[in-house]
Amino acid sequence: MEIKNKVAVVTGAGSGIGLAVSRHLARLGVSKLGMVDIDQNVNDAANTINDELGTDIAISFTGDTTDGKFRKDVYDTLCSDNKLVNICVPCAGITRDALAVKINKETSNAEIYPEEEFKLVMDVNLIAPVYWAIEMVARHAELRAKQGLKKWSPDEHVQGTIIFIGSVSSQGNKGQISYASTKAGLEGAAATLTKEAIFHGVRCGVIHPGFTDTPMVRALGDDYINKHILQYTQLGRLIRPDEIAEAICFMIANSAVSGNLWADAGWHPAAS
Repeated sequence: MEIKNKVAVVTGAGSGIGLAVSRHLARLGVSKLGMVDIDQNVNDAANTINDELGTDIAISFTGDTTDGKFRKDVYDTLCSDNKLVNICVPCAGITRDALAVKINKETSNAEIYPEEEFKLVMDVNLIAPVYWAIEMVARHAELRAKQGLKKWSPDEHVQGTIIFIGSVSSQGNKGQISYASTKAGLEGAAATLTKEAIFHGVRCGVIHPGFTDTPMVRALGDDYINKHILQYTQLGRLIRPDEIAEAICFMIANSAVSGNLWADAGWHPAAS
């Protein structure tokens, strides 16, 4: 699918992979770019992109990606000139890492991972991305129905592309019971949505980044990164956000690339 002159929305766009993807899409010529983040720094990020390109294609939206009304308002704004969003990359995500079961050394009692934490990570990392994607598909489906169009055909060209942000942790990673579950869940959601959304001309895929140089990974601390990440990574360094962004744009532009793409820099966890 051509990226140039398309309309894109990226969540988690204020930093990390989301910001890198936003920059790449802007440089590749999208006509409008919705940059969404819960942090106010997304406003500065959008202004910087507009200043670099000398145009006003980037529009910032500050809010909670799990809020359905906020999501619809973003889409309404981006579609206000009778255009559809063609590219959706929901990057917003959180971690709440801890062992599923931990023994209290003083009492010998088992402490179970908090259910409310699991639900929070599920809401942000799995449910929200899926619904940002479904919102885009729904608007394509609705427009086609109003135009009297039914099943999409290849001669119409691809109408939209969704790229979910998975993780190498989807294969299982000690201390990430909630995070790993959500990233594995995205695979099932994408596999199902792929079969449904193509009826309306929309593709769907998942990229599984390895440990990338983002605020989320840096928050793990240098000791953890050196001990548990770098020594098991073939490149011996963290992946740059731009490297993941380039891979995402490749998946968007090349319609033959489907399913899951692993961009893990050769990271393989040690056996427990």
